Amino acid sequence: MTSEEKAVTNFNATFVRPAKFYLSGFSNVPHMKYYYVFLCFAYIMTVLGNSFLLSIIYFTKTLHTSKYMIVFHLAFTDLLGSTALIPKLLDTLVFDRRYIVYEACVSHMFFILFFVCIQSWTLFTLAYDRFVAICFPLRYHSFVTNQVIAAMLLFVWALSLSLLAFMVGAIDRLSFCNSLVVKSIYCDHAPVYLLACNDTSLNNILAYVVFVIFLCIPLVMIALSYVCISIALSRIAKGEERLKAFKTCTSHLILVAIFFLPILGTNIAAVTSYIHPNSRIINSSMTHIIPALLNPIIYSLKTEEVLISLKNLCKRNRINNTTRKW
Repeated sequence: MTSEEKAVTNFNATFVRPAKFYLSGFSNVPHMKYYYVFLCFAYIMTVLGNSFLLSIIYFTKTLHTSKYMIVFHLAFTDLLGSTALIPKLLDTLVFDRRYIVYEACVSHMFFILFFVCIQSWTLFTLAYDRFVAICFPLRYHSFVTNQVIAAMLLFVWALSLSLLAFMVGAIDRLSFCNSLVVKSIYCDHAPVYLLACNDTSLNNILAYVVFVIFLCIPLVMIALSYVCISIALSRIAKGEERLKAFKTCTSHLILVAIFFLPILGTNIAAVTSYIHPNSRIINSSMTHIIPALLNPIIYSLKTEEVLISLKNLCKRNRINNTTRKW
């Protein structure tokens, strides 16, 4: 037997793909029942809020524009992302079902990361809309069309699907011959691949690549777009016009802060210093839950077009109900 054959034989003998992982969850945290109640409340409100926003945009023809096509897409991915995460969390924590089948773990990991990446680039697409609207108002209807926005969003889906499939698929090459305890409440990428006992350098590189492409680059481009917007607004002579133009960006800026700051803080803390598993679990779960919960509230209450459309829908329903009675 040659040395290469011996190496392959030894690898096959030590390669272990576990049947199940064990999700350790929180350790020594009092009053966890309140967290479970919050998860349940957050999911119900996320489903109701995003479904409400989707319905308003769908049934109001005046909102069938490029901007609200992006808002519709964001609400849709928020709804799917929350559905991929929260019901499984409740099942794990409330019913104490800590064991998860290997294939289910990898699938769950993929869908959670996939929708986060989609949301990240969707926020950039909204920044592009605001950038063109304020910096190039006369060319807005040429640069921001339904076809352009659809092409951008389709590209994001294709890029996310291909890169994340490769990153999550790379876990299949790992051997888990030591601990199978995932120090999280769901199959997060780093806590899973760091359990492997063979070389994880490829997984580490892919994690950095995905982090840069789907978090750092969109955030940098959003920041640059708002630098350009600030310069354009500074050239407007009247303060009222400047304030009116800036108000169209406030909802988006709030969404960007809610989404990017916690997830960046968690990842930077995990790389540069030690972060307690409980802190990582809380920060990571809140990063996925809070933006999806607040996005429809922000766009319903802080966006004038949505409020006007909601009033018009209510008036239309009253008129229809009155005519039916007569």
